[in-house]
Amino acid sequence: MDLSVPSVISQPVVAALTRSAMFLVVTINPGSGPEETVRGLCADLSALLRAVGFRDLEGNLSCVMAFGSVAWDRLFDGPRPKELHPFREIRGVHHAVSTPGDILFHIRATKRMDLCFELARQIMLRLDGAVTAIDEVHGFNYFDDRDLIGFVDGTENPAGPDALKAAIIGDEDADFAGGSYVIVQKYLHDLAGWEKVPVEQQENIVGRYKLSDIEQADTVKKPYAHNVLTSITEDGEPVDILRDNMPFGKVGTAEFGTYFIGYCRTPRRIERMLENMFIGSPPGNYDRLLDFSRAVTGSLFFVPTASFLDAVTAEKPEAELTAPEPVPAPAPSRPSGDGSLGIGSLKEEAGHE
Repeated sequence: MDLSVPSVISQPVVAALTRSAMFLVVTINPGSGPEETVRGLCADLSALLRAVGFRDLEGNLSCVMAFGSVAWDRLFDGPRPKELHPFREIRGVHHAVSTPGDILFHIRATKRMDLCFELARQIMLRLDGAVTAIDEVHGFNYFDDRDLIGFVDGTENPAGPDALKAAIIGDEDADFAGGSYVIVQKYLHDLAGWEKVPVEQQENIVGRYKLSDIEQADTVKKPYAHNVLTSITEDGEPVDILRDNMPFGKVGTAEFGTYFIGYCRTPRRIERMLENMFIGSPPGNYDRLLDFSRAVTGSLFFVPTASFLDAVTAEKPEAELTAPEPVPAPAPSRPSGDGSLGIGSLKEEAGHE
């Protein structure tokens, strides 16, 4: 399988892990005006990113813009990503909810939350009146990359070529090669309940030792361990996703959680992991971490390439505003108004990230 995508530039899906991040999910307001506003931002996002990021070049500010299934059909015409669909709710021992979301902005900076904040502010100024924010989470790095439950998160994340292989679409969907799928879920933790669990039992639930972050031996791991149920194979080979989870919290309201974000070249991988977690593998052997961590959001998005975004135009192409040739009929023909942008398949001359 050829994973090189020389004709397009990907969005920074495989950017290095950071100490600050913002996760902003919005829905597009009704009407055709908001659609033009959103399309106008697509091509200008790179310029906004440069302008804000120039204030601190060592801040490594980045942004990924991704679209939900319904939004994709409203905004774009032409080919459609093969596996884009609404997030699939899962009802098992625990419940993985499906919640609205048309656009996801995943904004990251090496250390500075102010860079993330300013870019998000400029994005929302551009989208003023066109979208409604339905979820905003400010993530932070917690000590030595630990979650608020005290365990290191993301130890087994792929890196380098393995990260590209896990997250970036190749020739299996040629029209969207260089893109990615992303699933997000916001989990709220019952920290008071979790902290009453003996450390040894916590380690059995996670499948790792808490202090050292060393993975338990297979002979010791429990079948319900989190890292057992989230390890999947395809054709007998283990496969990865790319996670960039971040802790978040509000001390005043005792809201503590983890924002899960997983990039993958096919959403089936994460969906299988979630089925194992919430239903169990076999059914009933569910992820005991869910006894203390509740999913309150769930959305699936597609990440087009940066080349795709740069080519988007706010207005409909002039050719589409021209009436078609009249056909014999009692009433006059009407001009075409299907909103096609003609950008479903891009063949740019550029390099991969």
